[in-house]
Parts: sequence; structure tokens; C-alpha cells
Amino acid sequence: MSHASMLKARRQHQKTKKLLDVAAKQAKRLAKQALAGPAVKKEKMEKVKLTEEELGRQDAKKSSAGAGEKGAS
Repeated sequence: MSHASMLKARRQHQKTKKLLDVAAKQAKRLAKQALAGPAVKKEKMEKVKLTEEELGRQDAKKSSAGAGEKGAS
């Protein structure tokens, strides 16, 4: 077997091996998806406006965190 034909056979072998690997991975992925069941779309969360009380709590948290940082430096 000449060197050129040996290289040609090697390239062909690599090509077929890659095709088989890709097909196997795709089959595995499809099987996994089928097992998981139908895909469910996530509903978009509507932004809820905070009440005055919750806004006050957030401000209090921010101010207390800010005071802690000032004391540390």
C-alpha cells in the first residue's frame, strides 16, 4: 500500500467516524428530549409595582448597608 493511498484511507476513516459520532450524539439528544416530554415555554413575569411599605423597607436596607460600609473604611 502506497503512502498516498494509506493517507487517503485514513482520511476516509476519520470522516466516517466523525459522521457516526455526530449521528450518535444527535440520536442521544433527541432521545433525551423525547424523555423530557413536551417543551414548556416560560411565561414572562410582569413587573409588579412595590407598595409604599416595601419601598420603605428597601430604602432602610440600603441606608443600613451604606452605614456599615462607612464605618469599616
